Amino acid sequence: MNTPNFAKEDILNAFNFRHATKEFDATKKVSDVDMKFILETAHLSPSSFGFEPWHFIVVQDKELRELLKPVAWGAPLKLDTASHFVLGLSMKAPMVKHDSEYIMHMMKDVKQLPQEVIDMYSTFYREFQERDFDLDTDKKLFDWSSKQTYIALGNMMTAAALTGIDSCPIEGFHQEKAEALLKEKFGVDTDKYGLSFMVAFGYRKADPEFGKSRRNFEDIVTFK
Repeated sequence: MNTPNFAKEDILNAFNFRHATKEFDATKKVSDVDMKFILETAHLSPSSFGFEPWHFIVVQDKELRELLKPVAWGAPLKLDTASHFVLGLSMKAPMVKHDSEYIMHMMKDVKQLPQEVIDMYSTFYREFQERDFDLDTDKKLFDWSSKQTYIALGNMMTAAALTGIDSCPIEGFHQEKAEALLKEKFGVDTDKYGLSFMVAFGYRKADPEFGKSRRNFEDIVTFK
């Protein structure tokens, strides 16, 4: 396989282009091809142990978008104007605990590992949860899953920016109320999945008033 050759300047330009778009141009739509590309970068994103503890719901139905507004105070303007609106779900404890059926399914059916490797992986994963990261509560396990799902979020937003598409990540929602809505109206099994984030995609209505503000590079990076 050939090594990809990307211009570093183009990648940095995309990062400078990207900003948390508060309002999108509702008349402009992201093409199906471009949206599939963005979602494919989530599909191909790395995760701890490669267990992919995520699911993504693309909410295009106007009535469902309206239902989200009362439980997501940071989303109404995006729900009205974004071309595509995605819910990032992360697996809860019953799915990602070291001895779960899902984890065995991933090793046996998806990765198709031989039994001796499955046994080794199972031991490493159990020790990782019980000893290394002390993932001994349902909340800790969900938070760990969310960490993985945020990798996919970052990749989706970067992929969008590289193709001139805007985005806005959203944590402005009431998690308990939002998950109750997902269970009732979206058919989500909330014993298995929780809501980690929302993210909107589309094209900006206007350019941002101010440029990026960041701490100095030297303040965030230390070489030893």
